[in-house]
Amino acid sequence: MILIKQKSDSIGVAASALCLIHCSATPFIFIVQSSSLMCCNATPNWWKSIDYLFLIISFLAICRSTQTTAKNWIKLAFWGSWFLLFFIIINEKMSLFPLKEYFIYFPAIALIVLHIYNKKYCRCNTTKCCTNE
Repeated sequence: MILIKQKSDSIGVAASALCLIHCSATPFIFIVQSSSLMCCNATPNWWKSIDYLFLIISFLAICRSTQTTAKNWIKLAFWGSWFLLFFIIINEKMSLFPLKEYFIYFPAIALIVLHIYNKKYCRCNTTKCCTNE
């Protein structure tokens, strides 16, 4: 938990990037698997649960980043992107609405960009804090 408090934006970037890699790699992994095995096409449970792990890690990183950012629009963008990511993942699991697979890339990339921007320009510390916009 100390790591999340001290490096929330770095953890957020890493979690979002790994989520993006996970989402990008999934179709290729299953194409290779179906071509080589032809016996089963079910997704392993551990692979499905990685989505929830990324959601939890990104939630914790966003909680901490929004506590230490100086810009209100960043807070809204963080939470908007996270809820969009959450909705897309839940929709994928429950098949509520037909969405294209690539929609998940938008909030994941947005979270990466927001964490990098927040880390570079919006972090408050004891001596200097960027202005609210």
